[in-house]
Amino acid sequence: MPPRRRTAEGDPPPKRTRQVKPPKSPAEPAERPAAADARPAEWPALQGKADRPKRIVVRIHSAPPHHNAGGEWALFSMLRPLAQRGHDVQVWLSRYGKARDPYHLDGIMVIPLAARLDFGSTVRHADVVISQYENVPAAGALARGYGIPFVVVAHNPAPAVFRNIGAGSTALTVYNSLHLQAEAESLFDERPKWLKPARSIVVRPPVFADDYATTPGQLIAMSNLNREKGAETFWKLAARMPEHRFLAVVGAYGHQIVRDLPNVEVIGQVPGDQMREQVYARTRVLLMPSHAETWGRVGVEALASGIPVVAAPTPGLSESLADAGIFCEAGDVDAWEASLRALDDPAEWAAASERALQRSKELDPSADLAAWVEAIESL
Repeated sequence: MPPRRRTAEGDPPPKRTRQVKPPKSPAEPAERPAAADARPAEWPALQGKADRPKRIVVRIHSAPPHHNAGGEWALFSMLRPLAQRGHDVQVWLSRYGKARDPYHLDGIMVIPLAARLDFGSTVRHADVVISQYENVPAAGALARGYGIPFVVVAHNPAPAVFRNIGAGSTALTVYNSLHLQAEAESLFDERPKWLKPARSIVVRPPVFADDYATTPGQLIAMSNLNREKGAETFWKLAARMPEHRFLAVVGAYGHQIVRDLPNVEVIGQVPGDQMREQVYARTRVLLMPSHAETWGRVGVEALASGIPVVAAPTPGLSESLADAGIFCEAGDVDAWEASLRALDDPAEWAAASERALQRSKELDPSADLAAWVEAIESL
């Protein structure tokens, strides 16, 4: 049960903003059938119930299905097997959003900031506290003050996160890629005052192929139209290739660059569990012209359907896509156009699709999730 309401009132939530052609969805999220994260059988840490269920409290700024960013969907994919094993997992939000009342998603209770419930009291009675992004400093200080094991999920090398990882007794740091783990190690070596975490593991953003696999469509798609994700490249390509049809998916953060071209369909945010039907079933090629990307979950989701991904060679995309990626420098629009036109050849597309499917098999998340569950249950 969530704790009782506190008496002090916070600031009123901001007014809602309209999205660009949002997909139809219920006003409040309902419990949906949990995907089979507890598979395959050879990973016992993902099977059955935990011997000693824990109370796990998570602090993040926003959550699905109203906020649909890769970092949040990755975290829920990691929390889901913990809930399936009988742990009490609660996610507390630090920003106002569309939801006002607590709701459940995949067996996890989500408590919006507008619910005005007592987060501090909940942390006091937690067995483990988990946080990521901007909430790491405050959540870490609170957990350490109560002597509770603190876990950081790191998606990028933000100094505010890594400085606070080393600020005290961080029990576990979880990196989303091997290159981020290596970058973190270099940061700790360069800054002796930043204490290394007691323990660290790598959990690549979990994507079970069966949750996303479908028959590809005919559009050239891109998700998240902000500048850092390469929206300018997307719009230049669409203008250069009027005979091709494009699909633009509005992202959950950053200023979205939306233009009006006759060959581009723009849709609003799409919850992660609806990406298969609303995006990948309509996509022939996925574009990821990002200027910075530490992993790139949407690309891995597309691989599950054999959708070729044309991407910028950031460290994250180079690691996640590997040989399946078709890489072009972020600002070289000529190279991006040439890659897309090459994929008009059915034989070229089929070969790229086969590489995508093979890479998807290599990225099965079972082992990573087993290591994650074992690490949390050992705290």
